[in-house]
Amino acid sequence: MSFSCYINGLGFHVPERIFTNRDMEQLVETSDEWITSRTGIKERRFVSPGQACSDLAYEASLKAISDAGRRPEEITHILVGTFTPDSYCPSTACLLQDKLGLKGVPAFDLYAACSGFLYSLETARALISLHPDAVVLVVGAEVVSSRVNFEDRTTCVLFGDGAGAAVVSGSNKGPKLEDVALSADGSLGSLLTISGGGSANPVKLGDVVGPDFFVQMQGTEVFRHAVRSMVSISRDVLSRNGLTEEDVDLLIPHQANIRIIDSVTKKLHLPREKVYINVDKYGNTSAASIPIALAEARAMGRIGAGSTVLLSSFGGGFTWASALVRF
Repeated sequence: MSFSCYINGLGFHVPERIFTNRDMEQLVETSDEWITSRTGIKERRFVSPGQACSDLAYEASLKAISDAGRRPEEITHILVGTFTPDSYCPSTACLLQDKLGLKGVPAFDLYAACSGFLYSLETARALISLHPDAVVLVVGAEVVSSRVNFEDRTTCVLFGDGAGAAVVSGSNKGPKLEDVALSADGSLGSLLTISGGGSANPVKLGDVVGPDFFVQMQGTEVFRHAVRSMVSISRDVLSRNGLTEEDVDLLIPHQANIRIIDSVTKKLHLPREKVYINVDKYGNTSAASIPIALAEARAMGRIGAGSTVLLSSFGGGFTWASALVRF
């Protein structure tokens, strides 16, 4: 049975608190020049005390639902891609469901790190194929600042907090979600980890929280795999839809850092003007990165009727994904 999926609405929300590279200089031995030249990041957003992942998800969701011209009670499923949930249990999706007043609506988190939003989009497509009347709220939301070691200058400068959301359904309104491709390689998982507190590294009452509770990354290796994987899966999703790089009007890559973005862009033979970049303002917001950029690019007029948009991500696991959206 053939079916089609459409992104009926988009929305994003970032915390009000701006944390610049100058602010970072007060915490760790680094400089604005060092951060900017290596990452492209000038500032990022951090939550305020007491602000959680579900709070950011809620604000982004309200905007996406309104943009779709729908009411919250029309939502039939809630998916949240995140690796920084409010808690292990309950899930952030269930907490978001409660904030939206949607008791009874199935809700669950997907854990695919920076690829979480695209993994969630593919899950939404699967739900709609089984339930043609489904209206799925897909969210990427992160409070990465809660899992950053601010004594590790190689990682703490990279990340920010935020959320992006999309309302996806079979209703022919908004851009068409043509295709999504997913991939993973768990054998490389040790290159990017937050292992502390998991069942393989359990914590007991009274134990000291160590560096393993925060992002640990072998940056050079992650860079190499990220570029190769994002380029490969982007070409795959284009090829199976009869397209080439020349057909892409805008590439929206995961906003990890400018060097990864530039390398992916070069290997895909795309000019810089065909690439949307906001890593300078928000840093790496993990699963929130692509939905924030997609919503912002549309709002800024970078996407118009007839645009072919390519999304591409890479994250811990390793996971990587690409999606094709036609406006």
